[in-house]
Amino acid sequence: MRFRRPAALLAVSVVAACSSAPAPETTTTSATTATTAQAAPATTQPAEPSVLTPVIAHAVAEPIPVPATDGKTHLVYELALTNTLSQEVTLTSLTVRAGDRTLLDLPADRLGAWTRLSGTPSPTTVLGPAQSGYVWLDVVVPDGEPAPERLTHALGIAVRQPQPPLIPATLTEEIAPVAVQKRTPIVLRPPLTGPSWLDAVGCCGISGHRGALNPINGALWAAERFAIDYVQLTPDGRLFTGASTDLASFPYYGADIHAVADGPVVAVADGMPEAVPFAAATGLALDQYPGNHVVQDLGNGNYALYAHLQTGSIAVKPGDRLSAGQVLARLGNTGNTDAPHLHFHVMSTPDPLRSDGLPFVFSAFDLQATLPDSEDALSAGRPAELPPPAPLRPQRDVMPLQNDLMTYAAP
Repeated sequence: MRFRRPAALLAVSVVAACSSAPAPETTTTSATTATTAQAAPATTQPAEPSVLTPVIAHAVAEPIPVPATDGKTHLVYELALTNTLSQEVTLTSLTVRAGDRTLLDLPADRLGAWTRLSGTPSPTTVLGPAQSGYVWLDVVVPDGEPAPERLTHALGIAVRQPQPPLIPATLTEEIAPVAVQKRTPIVLRPPLTGPSWLDAVGCCGISGHRGALNPINGALWAAERFAIDYVQLTPDGRLFTGASTDLASFPYYGADIHAVADGPVVAVADGMPEAVPFAAATGLALDQYPGNHVVQDLGNGNYALYAHLQTGSIAVKPGDRLSAGQVLARLGNTGNTDAPHLHFHVMSTPDPLRSDGLPFVFSAFDLQATLPDSEDALSAGRPAELPPPAPLRPQRDVMPLQNDLMTYAAP
C-alpha cells in the first residue's frame, strides 16, 4: 500500500500604434475612397467581455462518468491552478456547475483539504507568487440525474494588494470549462477470488494513488486516478498474523491473480526481488515502481496493469492472449510497496505511469461492508473496525470505492 504590485501586468508596448513622423501625402480618387470604405472589415463584438483572471486553470483530463458502490455517479478529475501574480493569492471557494445546476460547492475550509501545491503533500488555500497547485475533485451527480455534458468552475480568490479596478481585493473567476466524456467505463471481472478483499487505497479521495501526478516526458500524467490496492483481511479483520517483516505472516500472499477480460499481453516485467514488508523501497528506477507486472490490452484504448507480482510467478508472456478469469501470476510484494498487495488499474496507454487513468466497473461482486479508515491499525497489526455481520449486498457494473470490503466469486 502506498498504502506586491504586478509591475509587468498589462505593460503592453504601444509604440507601433503611433508615430511622430509626418504621414506621407497621398491622393485618392473618390472611387478609390469608396472601394476602400467598402473593403473595411466589419467590427465584431466579442461573445463575452474580457476580464482579468489572476489564477488561470485547466483540467488535467476530461472526466468520464462512473457509477460506484454508493449508488452514485462520480466525475473524478483534477484542476491545475497557476497564480500569475507576484503576490500571494488565497483561494476562498470553488463551485462546480453544469449549466445552472450546482454539483459541488467548496468553501475555503473544504477547498483546502482538496488542494496541494505542486510537489508538496500539505493541504493549502494559498498560492504563492507564480506558484502552481492542484485541486482534486470528485463531483457527484445527484441520484436519478443524467451526467452533464460540460462543467464550469467559479473560483473565489482574495489578494492582499488589490489593484482596482483590474484586481479588486476579492473576486470570483469563471475558469476551466471542461467537457464530460461520453465514453463509458469498461466492464471487467474482478482480478481476485474469495472473501474480505479490501480496497485499501482507491477512489475517490486524495490517496497516494490520486495524488500521484507524474511529470514524465514533459507532460503530467494521472495514471493511478482510479487505481486499487487490494489486501485481504483475516476473519477477525487483521492484515497479518505473525511478524510484520515476514511475508509468510500475510495469509493472502501468493494468491492467484486472474485476467479481468479477454485480451493480449503487451508487456511483462519479472525478476525483481520480494521486498521486506514495511521497509520503504529506495533506489528504484522509474520502470521499477510497479515491481514485477503484467500489462494487458483490453481493447478500445483500455490497458490493465497488474502490479507488484510475486517473483517468478508470472505465467504469461507478451503476445499471449488471455481469457477472462485465467490465472496469470500470484500476488507479491515487489517494487514500490509497503506490504503484499495487488495494485490494479486501467490506463490509456501500455505505460504503467505515462498514461491517463481510466475508470472501470466490475460486472458482479458482493459488498460486505464499507469500513472506516483502517490503514494505521492494519499496519500496526491491529484488526480493522468491522461492522456487525450483515447480508452481502450484490453489486453489478459498479466501481469499488476506497475502504470497500468485498467478496469475489470464482471465475
